[in-house]
Amino acid sequence: MAGRIPQSFIDELLARVDIVDVINARVPLKKTGRNYVACCPFHDEKTPSFSVSPHKQFYYCFGCGASGSAIGFLMAYEHLSFPEAVETLAAQYGLTVPREGGGGDEDPSRRRQLEALLELNRQAARFYVQRLRAPGGRAARDYLQRRGVDAAVAKRYGLGYAPDAWDNLSRQFDPRLLVEAGLAIERERGGIYDRFRHRLMFPIRNRRGQVIGFGGRALREGEGAKYLNSPETPVFHKGREVYGLYELLQANARPEWILLVEGYMDVVALAQHGIDAAVATLGTAVTAEHLRLLFRHSTSLVCCFDGDAAGRKAAWRALEAALPLLEEGRRLAFLWLPEGEDPDSLVRREGADAFRRRLAGAQPLSEYFFARLTEDLELSRLEDRAELSRRAGPLLKRLPPGAFRRMMQARLVELAGESRVESPVSARRRRAELPQPTLDERAAALLVHYPSLWPQLPQDFRQAAAGGHHGEWLAVLAAAFERGEEGLTALLEGAYRERFQAWREDEAYRQLPSPEGELQAAATALQQRFRRRRIEQLSRKTQLTHEEKAELRRLLRKAGQSHEYTPRR
Repeated sequence: MAGRIPQSFIDELLARVDIVDVINARVPLKKTGRNYVACCPFHDEKTPSFSVSPHKQFYYCFGCGASGSAIGFLMAYEHLSFPEAVETLAAQYGLTVPREGGGGDEDPSRRRQLEALLELNRQAARFYVQRLRAPGGRAARDYLQRRGVDAAVAKRYGLGYAPDAWDNLSRQFDPRLLVEAGLAIERERGGIYDRFRHRLMFPIRNRRGQVIGFGGRALREGEGAKYLNSPETPVFHKGREVYGLYELLQANARPEWILLVEGYMDVVALAQHGIDAAVATLGTAVTAEHLRLLFRHSTSLVCCFDGDAAGRKAAWRALEAALPLLEEGRRLAFLWLPEGEDPDSLVRREGADAFRRRLAGAQPLSEYFFARLTEDLELSRLEDRAELSRRAGPLLKRLPPGAFRRMMQARLVELAGESRVESPVSARRRRAELPQPTLDERAAALLVHYPSLWPQLPQDFRQAAAGGHHGEWLAVLAAAFERGEEGLTALLEGAYRERFQAWREDEAYRQLPSPEGELQAAATALQQRFRRRRIEQLSRKTQLTHEEKAELRRLLRKAGQSHEYTPRR
């Protein structure tokens, strides 16, 4: 993992960014006096209560309390991590994000390579779309028509056609880049040829809408694999990405649930029938990375599998991958398909309403867990109850501490008469020691343990934290608190999972005599440090705007009241 982003760069970035431009590009704003308003993107409302201040470079919703800087807005609106939001903004302003302690992200040649591959993929996707519309794309258009996919859905997913030739792309683009992007294959005797030929093309986009790879469906039976995917490349990793997530979030930034299916056409067909919450794995089994990614966008996932032995085996692997991720409020269920059916064929045969009824009846993980473990046991026998305890014990150890784990443990006790779940104390004893926390880390750890203290902190501290001025950890927490309970359940995931988990399990924070006082002291010290840094930053400027002069006076007044700043002489 690359080093942390220097605070000085975050301050510089926020000084350059105009929050009005950032938000208006995603949520249309209307100017009213000195500020801009809109209906809040974070909760349902008819009268605008979402206000953006160009003077303060801050947004605030009077309806739900969401607030923050441009970075915080991107984190909440596009479900980005703190580094991803910083990099997104930096790219818009032509800045390279530095990292403390080195890291691959600082290598200019590496960055240029990734940018070149993404640009090539973008141009290839555009070429395939053009070929689909051309006379030579009739076979692909006929296939879509037979599957009931109209032009609007094809456009939404960027569907295209790879013509039946060996050199569609190699005649137009750099051969070396084509091979590196997985769009072409090297011949043993020299030269290259196109990987995708006479196939319906599905561009695979990341959460930013960048094309990172492709899937191709054969249009002639018996001619190679039915579905062909891009290989692993520097920008495409099958185990981390899913097909259709970008399109899903464009339709609904906060889906109540997400359906995980196996095929590209399943996603497209469901969207054609108005079911916009489906994504697909990319020819791989469901991994923890897939689930972690999807849980960032919804607390409820449904995995769709065949009801045969192979489908149930795949479902069990998905269940095992999900266990450590089932924090409070998260749900996983399983939708079993009739024999010989897939979501594409089923929704076309039964219709959208019938398919939604099937979704409503999906089997919860808790039911499937014990049904699967007891399918060959007779629980009237002591030996079989002991076997159930032996099977379930190691799996239940993988669940995070909390109500769901306790309830699963209680169910095991009910069925088998005993529990083999490791106690939280034992888990904490096994946890490796952490380095001595910095001031911002201590404040973040206290908030992980005592989230109810967040609203009690001074508003200027909360605004500065949301803006990234108190470091990455507090910015992540501020964004989570803005989202309420949903945001808090997403803390223990992704790049932050290990640190937040360790903080939450640290007994020392639970034994503090006055956590409120500790947190207030940390917040005061952090805010003083921020004011000193901002005063120094403004004092170094040769010319200040009227607003900056007013800000400097205000900062000096606050600093003088607390005796925290001595002007340079």
